[in-house]
Amino acid sequence: MWHKNINERGYALIENKPTRTGIALLALGVTLFGCGNEGNGPLPIAKEMADQIFYGGPIVTMDASQLSAEAIATRNGKIIAVGSQAQIDNLKSPQTKMVDLEGNTLVPGFIDGHSHFSMATTSANWANLSGAPVGKAKDIAGVVAELQAQAVRNDTAAGDWLVGFGYDADTLSDGRHMTRDDLDAAFPDNPVIAIHVSFHGAVLNSRAFAAIGYDATTPTPEGGVIVRREGSNEPLGLVMETAWFPAARVLPQPQGEARFENIKLAQAFYAKNGVTTAQDGLTSLDSFKLLKEASQRGDLFLDLVALGSSDDLDAFVEENAQYASYNGRLKLGGIKIVTDGSPQGKTAFFTKPYLTGGPGGEADWRGEPIAPPEKIDQLLEAVYGAGMRAFVHANADAAVDILLNAHKKHVGRAGEDPRTVIIHSQFIRRDQLEDYARYGMVPAFFSNHAFFWGDVHVKNLGVERAHFLSPMKSAAELGIHFTNHNDYIVTPMDQLLTVWSAVNRVSRTGEIIGAQERISPAQALRAITLDGAWQNKEEDSKGSITVGKLADLVVLDGNPLTVDPMAIRDIEVLETYKEGRKVYPQ
Repeated sequence: MWHKNINERGYALIENKPTRTGIALLALGVTLFGCGNEGNGPLPIAKEMADQIFYGGPIVTMDASQLSAEAIATRNGKIIAVGSQAQIDNLKSPQTKMVDLEGNTLVPGFIDGHSHFSMATTSANWANLSGAPVGKAKDIAGVVAELQAQAVRNDTAAGDWLVGFGYDADTLSDGRHMTRDDLDAAFPDNPVIAIHVSFHGAVLNSRAFAAIGYDATTPTPEGGVIVRREGSNEPLGLVMETAWFPAARVLPQPQGEARFENIKLAQAFYAKNGVTTAQDGLTSLDSFKLLKEASQRGDLFLDLVALGSSDDLDAFVEENAQYASYNGRLKLGGIKIVTDGSPQGKTAFFTKPYLTGGPGGEADWRGEPIAPPEKIDQLLEAVYGAGMRAFVHANADAAVDILLNAHKKHVGRAGEDPRTVIIHSQFIRRDQLEDYARYGMVPAFFSNHAFFWGDVHVKNLGVERAHFLSPMKSAAELGIHFTNHNDYIVTPMDQLLTVWSAVNRVSRTGEIIGAQERISPAQALRAITLDGAWQNKEEDSKGSITVGKLADLVVLDGNPLTVDPMAIRDIEVLETYKEGRKVYPQ
C-alpha cells in the first residue's frame, strides 16, 4: 500500500449531488409492464426480482442523469434498477443476495485504458529493479543485488537467462547508466537482461549480447540506439527501441499448462486492482493464439481487449471476423502502430531537441521515429482500409505530427466514427489537441509520468514542455473524451494511483507538474470508467452504474470524490464484481 510521502496539497472538490430522486428501471419497461410510468404515480414492480441488491454506502454512478443513489439492483449480470433504498427494496425476494457496503463506496468497474496484460503472465520470475516507491534499488549495486536475489529464487543454473524489469538510471545515485561490465562481474555464466523502465530498451551483459548476435560489427538499426564503449564500436550495455527488439524476442516464456494458469493469475491481479476490462496493449500473433485458446477453455473471467501487432496485420484482419466483438471474453480492439519511443528513455520524437542530449550522449537530439513517416502512412491506410481501428503509440509532438498527417490523408477510409486512439499523447501541442477534437480522436493519457518522471522531464525538456504533459484539463475544455492509464508494467497496476496523479500532478520531489492541467476527481474517475468504455466503443454497456449496463462494480474503502485529493492513492479496492459475480476476492 502507498503511504503519503509528499506534502499535503488540497483544493476545492466538486460536490456530488443526485440530480433526480426517482428510480431508474430497466429500459424494457414497456415490454415488462405494458406501459410507461408517466407523472409522479407509484412505480410498477418488475416481474423479475433482483439477484443482488447493493446498499449501505455511497454509490458513485458516473451517470450524469443520476450521479448518486442509495441502492442498486442487479439480475443476470446487468443493472436493473438504481434509486432509493425503499424503491430498490421492492425488487427483493427471499433469494436476493443483499450486499451491505458497510459505509464503503461503490463505483463502476475500472476499464484499463492501456496496459500490457501479457506482461502480467510472463514476469513472475523477473527481478524488480525499480527505485522507490515501486522497488528498493538505490544504485547500480542495488540493481545487481536484486538480480542476484532473483537468481536464487529461480534456482538459476549456468546458462539460464536472468531478467529484471523497472531499471531506471534516473532513480540511481551513480549518475550513469549500468553497463555490461557491471553485470558481467556478477553473472559471468548467465545471459542477463535488465529491462528499462520504459520497456523500450534494456541493459545487456556480454552473454546476452552473444546470444542475440551483437558485437562491434553490428550496425545500429533504423529507429534504434546502441550505446557504444568510448573509443570503440563495442556495445556498452544499453540498447533502445528497434535495437532492443532481438533481446525482447528471447525473453523466457512460460510453457505448457503454466501458460493458462498464469493467465488466470494475471486476471486475479487485475481484478484485485478493480479492473473489469483489461487491455493487452501490444499482442503478437502467437500471444493472440494463446489468448484464443484460453478463451475457448473458459479461462477468461474478465473482458480482455487485445491490440494486434501491425507486424501481423494481414493475420489480424482475418481474426477480426470472429473477434471484432467479444468471443469468450476476448476482443480484438484494433491494430497497434508504434511511431516513437519513450520520453523517460529519451527516445520519444520531438520537434525540438532534448536539453540534455540523447541516451548515448548524442547532441541536438530530438529522438527518432520508430519507422519512416511513409511506413506509418501505409500502415494507417491499411488498417482503415480493412475496417479496423488504429491504436497509435505516439509520445511526443513530432510523432503525433506523423500520425495526424497520415490520418488527415486517409480519414475518408476510416469510417464514420473511427475513434482513433493515440496512446500516451504525452508531450503534444495545443494545435494537435484541437485536431484530436476535430477528428474525434481519443488520447489515452499517462498522468503517472507527473509523479515518476516529472522532475526528469523538467530537466530534459524544460518547464514549458514538461508541465504540459498529459494535458487533461485542456482536452476536457475541448470536449475530448480521454482515458488515463498506468501502462503496466511501466508503472504499477494501480487505478487509484492514476486518478491521484491526474488530480494532483505531484512529482517525486513534491513539485506540481503543470498545475493548470490538474483535473477534478470526478473527471479523473471518468477517465478510467465511462470514457474508458468510450475508448472501446462500449459506452452503451459499461462505464457507469446505469440501468441496462453490465453489473461491473468495484467496492472501495474510501470515496475518491470526497477524500482529501492527496489521499486518493491510499484508497483500497475491497471487492470487484464482473457482471454481478465477485471476482475479487475469490
